[in-house]
Amino acid sequence: MQDNISSLLTPWKIKNLEIKNRIVLTSMGGTDLFGWMEVNHFDKDGARFIMEVAKNNVGLVLPGCQPVYNPMFGSWLYKNKKMYKDLAKWMVEFHKTGAKLFVQLTAGFGRSFTVSKMMETLYNNKVLNVLSKPFMNLDKITATASPSPNRWSDKLPSREMTKKEIQQFIDAFAKSAKLLKDAGVDGVEVHAVHEGYLLDQFTLKYVNKRTDEYGGSLDNRYRFAAEIVKAIKKVCGDDFPVSLRYSVVSKTKDFRKGALPGEEYVEVGRDMEESEIAAKFLQDAGYDMLNCDNGTYDAWYWAHPPVYMPDNCNLKEVEHIKNFVDIPVVCAGKMTLEAGAKSVSEGKIDAVGFARNFLADPEWFTKYLNGKEDEIRPCILCHNGCFNMCHYKGVPNDQDLSDSLHLSRCAVNAEMMQWDKHYIKKTNKPKTVHIIGGGIGGMEAARVLKLRGHNPVIYEKSSKLGGTFIPASSESYKGKLRDLLKWYINTIEKLNIEVKYNYEVNDISEFKNDPVIIATGSKPRILRNVEGHEKMIEACDYLNGKEVKDVVAVIGGGLTGCEIAYELELQGKKPIIVEMKDDLIAQKGVCLANSSYLREYFAYKKVDVYLETSLAKVNDDSIVCKNKNNEEFTIPCENVISSAGYIPNPLVNKGKNIYLVGDCLHVGNLRSVIWRAYEVAMKIWGMKYGK
Repeated sequence: MQDNISSLLTPWKIKNLEIKNRIVLTSMGGTDLFGWMEVNHFDKDGARFIMEVAKNNVGLVLPGCQPVYNPMFGSWLYKNKKMYKDLAKWMVEFHKTGAKLFVQLTAGFGRSFTVSKMMETLYNNKVLNVLSKPFMNLDKITATASPSPNRWSDKLPSREMTKKEIQQFIDAFAKSAKLLKDAGVDGVEVHAVHEGYLLDQFTLKYVNKRTDEYGGSLDNRYRFAAEIVKAIKKVCGDDFPVSLRYSVVSKTKDFRKGALPGEEYVEVGRDMEESEIAAKFLQDAGYDMLNCDNGTYDAWYWAHPPVYMPDNCNLKEVEHIKNFVDIPVVCAGKMTLEAGAKSVSEGKIDAVGFARNFLADPEWFTKYLNGKEDEIRPCILCHNGCFNMCHYKGVPNDQDLSDSLHLSRCAVNAEMMQWDKHYIKKTNKPKTVHIIGGGIGGMEAARVLKLRGHNPVIYEKSSKLGGTFIPASSESYKGKLRDLLKWYINTIEKLNIEVKYNYEVNDISEFKNDPVIIATGSKPRILRNVEGHEKMIEACDYLNGKEVKDVVAVIGGGLTGCEIAYELELQGKKPIIVEMKDDLIAQKGVCLANSSYLREYFAYKKVDVYLETSLAKVNDDSIVCKNKNNEEFTIPCENVISSAGYIPNPLVNKGKNIYLVGDCLHVGNLRSVIWRAYEVAMKIWGMKYGK
């Protein structure tokens, strides 16, 4: 343990409840103790995760966001009493860990409800709309303070909630909280005057245009949240702690337009002046703690910071708001232990919130305390497993239904929330397994095979492990990715897995009948139909250190191309993005927090972006492009980087005893690489996958 975080190991109080330390697991969708987007039930997967975290030196645990009204089946949370009986039994074991637990209750999403193409069809087809209401009443689910556009879709607007509906929610909070108290939970957290969820939509002037007692003045706009805590206290007693998830500043310029760090802008939501008054108002209403960050769904990258956001991005505002309340204040959002500990020691905040870290490695804080930092599997802030939502022009949400229903899985930890599918089972037939390629996929397969009792051997054609993940993690802001690469290399060494460096395999017949895993990755797509294509610099070559001049055209506005353009701009260069589609990062499986940050960054920095544009020719000092009308035009530039995508590059095709993992099977993201490698390693010799 390092002395510089000692302040985080001191006890503190919420109301009369003592918490053993200042580490808080903040809530995440998918870690709920009750079923979320399913028929309400005690959720054993969520409970398993929460218990594992509690056993690993966390003071306060906040399970995932629990709707008091089930958005899928229209049932109220308080009506299924069996769930609370199951919870009561479980709480006995939970309290043996020494941690405390607040269940987070939410009024729902309102205009922020994640809409898919299917939902658009259900809403706009009169027959389907009627038929779908028993299991998905979209008109009720998306209702908000005032008629407003949905965050994700123009085809499913939000209507104004009635006062009768508001009262139903207030009553539901009180009834649910009483049942939770009786089940033995230590407190509840009201979600949320935060992130642009339903309760926050009532507080925000750009959403709330009501003229009744729930609109207009500050007291009226915050009345819904205030009446909820008063109702809870009335039935649970004043000593029962109630926390509030609270966004200090909205960081929002307009509908679907966020404000970036350092940007000068006009706040349309909650500015700091209003927040100073609102925080005191909410405290006086009865809230016993503020669990804080910044942002709205329109500025999503503040509440769900991607890798591009600075560390401790919300800390300054949260420290400021503590000056206006007498109750404990917690700060979350890409926090570091060191910064959090310093702030706590100076009395500027009371505790520090972490979330995704525990998905990547539930034991990370225990390992830190025990001086085993090199064993911590790091979160890389990708959102590809825990929060996989994509939005671009014409596409509200393209994620698979399983991703929408089962969040809080992890791209770098295949086991997380998938324990019935991904788990280590010792083999009864240990074999030597030959792995061709030492990238992330090859290393993950080797790790799992070794833990199962096999003898994996990695054949790497270069002098070091990492493959294409080396250039993929090279950009200045990708320190977390480099930490993951280091973790894998350290793990391979600690498990004593044999690696044959500078060994290029061209013929797998040398391995006879032994199982072989092909992890040879992909190769870049070459734009051979473009005159002068040989003058372009391939993306990986640039990322591996090839120098470029000041004005650089990036061909391809997918995630890789945009991240390269972002790095160029950070270096003070002038990137130009050329993309054939009608939006940047118009690809499946990228979280809105990630993609919207990059799009808005380029707009903020006035980066030249050419959409619906194709490359026709590369000259020494320019490129010739064609717009959607097939009109040619020239763009001056000094270098051209090709980010036109990649195609699988398997050494051989799969067959008997031959398995393909990673991009050589299908070009995807780190999640698809790691999960597939884990699954292949499970299959080999004597184990039927998933059994």
